[in-house]
Amino acid sequence: MSEAQADSESFTVPVTVRGYETDTQGHLNQAVYLQYGEHARWSLLKAAGIEQAELVASGVGPVVLEQTLRYKHELRAGDEVTVSCVFEWSDRKVFGVHQVIRKTDGTLAAEMTGVGGIMDLRARRLVADPGAALRELATDPKVLGLE
Repeated sequence: MSEAQADSESFTVPVTVRGYETDTQGHLNQAVYLQYGEHARWSLLKAAGIEQAELVASGVGPVVLEQTLRYKHELRAGDEVTVSCVFEWSDRKVFGVHQVIRKTDGTLAAEMTGVGGIMDLRARRLVADPGAALRELATDPKVLGLE
């Protein structure tokens, strides 16, 4: 697996579909698409300079509140894909997440949209400004779409 990349539009991370991730029809198991999305989100945070242990130590953590997955094209063992991730910020306690899984030949395999938040782990409530919470921890907030 090569390094993740970020450009002005989205952050991407490469993944190769492994045989043990497929179902009896030889297709990528539906739950694994969600795992690929999770991998890309954590990779994006890491690229911004935020480590998981640092989040926990600071008393906050990301939460997925809603997620929709649309399958567009089957994936099979050995397929190489990129998984993108873009956070869409607002002035609310929640933020949007848009992700695309695309084969290296450009074929759209799946699209995921979601709603996330940053939880105060002590109060067990969403923080008022999730972008500010991550900006404070990030060494490169631009990767998160935060300037």
